[in-house]
Amino acid sequence: MTELYWFRNELRIEDNPGLAAHAGASHLLCVYFWPRSRGWCNVTGLGEQRERFLTESLAALQAELRERDQELMVLQGPPQQWLPELVERYSVKRVGVSRSPGVYERREVEQVAHLLEVPLIVHEGNTLFAAGQLAGQGGGLPVQYTPFRNRVQGLEAEHPVGVPALPPRPNGLNVRTVPEPSARPHPAFIVRGGTAAGHDRLRAWMLRERAVDSYKDTRNELEGLFFSSFLSPWLANGSVSIRRVARLLRDYEQEHGANESTRHLYSEFFWREFFHWRAYEDGASLFHAAGRKQRRHLRTFEPRNFARWCAGATDYPLVNALMHQLVATGWMSNRGRQIAASCLVNELNLDWRYGAAFFEKHLLDYDVASNYGNWQYIAGVGADPRGGRHFNIDKQAALYDPDGAFVQRWEGECAPQPEFVVDAADWPIA
Repeated sequence: MTELYWFRNELRIEDNPGLAAHAGASHLLCVYFWPRSRGWCNVTGLGEQRERFLTESLAALQAELRERDQELMVLQGPPQQWLPELVERYSVKRVGVSRSPGVYERREVEQVAHLLEVPLIVHEGNTLFAAGQLAGQGGGLPVQYTPFRNRVQGLEAEHPVGVPALPPRPNGLNVRTVPEPSARPHPAFIVRGGTAAGHDRLRAWMLRERAVDSYKDTRNELEGLFFSSFLSPWLANGSVSIRRVARLLRDYEQEHGANESTRHLYSEFFWREFFHWRAYEDGASLFHAAGRKQRRHLRTFEPRNFARWCAGATDYPLVNALMHQLVATGWMSNRGRQIAASCLVNELNLDWRYGAAFFEKHLLDYDVASNYGNWQYIAGVGADPRGGRHFNIDKQAALYDPDGAFVQRWEGECAPQPEFVVDAADWPIA
């Protein structure tokens, strides 16, 4: 019996419950659909570095599958168009895909299921906990982080599973090799896509350097080699399993002892879980200006200010440097994201969704739940019980770039510009 597995945000073979569930088929067809560009908030497409990292991740997955007499078919176009055709062409009897919290992604699965004449099975995704574990806690999902953390911190994370013995690809299947990306990693942030690269980073940061022991003290720095784990790009597209990372952290604590930093890293995993599961509950309201609770904040839209923020040409050198770093590398530290987001929402008084869309375009570690959940948090329309966060940019610069080296390195200084620009066409006729 031939089956089909639809890869989305779980670009790995190891500890992939969805893929393992199809290991009993006689033949298995593995497919991936390149993300479609949806125009949103004056932003479209993938940034150069995000596209590069995704391409590398797909190439690495394809190479792993080929070592196992398997193949990865990367297709352009909507799954609604392709999957019914593939099911018919290869006489597929069952289709599988992993759970994803995005409202568009969930709608896509529902539409495909309606079009197919064979079962479409939705498997667990790249999360610490399974949906059944959370449901077993009773009550609705908390709308704020602290009650959520209190509920799940006693749960045992799902154990990672190994690499399944995969059935062969369908007879006669020949597909193109994933091409080399057109871009190269920026020298300031050299990360490569794929499971092997992610595991190398995990071992270097946690085991070789033991940088996890100082994570709580260094996590707010703006750049450096080991101040943060930098695992989020591989976790976001599923090249690395969060369950594997959590298990390695628990093993590390068993050997070297737990401390505030290791516990804080685990709490960051809870934040990831919180935004993931809240995205299912919030649905389309994750993209609403006022959020799920309809906390309406009046904003203006000055397109010139948004363009200046995107280009790193505001009146705030630290913000400019952060935006230059993001576009060039596909990366910005957690503290940097908070500063840049606060500037857009508070200093520039712009709709938070425009900033979230720009981050979506460029971040290597873009994840729909974490990205939009964090932006709502800063804007005061999401999970923050205090109703938003406003970061004092001068204070942040003094704390995290006291000598101005970061601003200088990323060319954050620019000539001052007038707040508003008008010409004769803007004046009424007398």
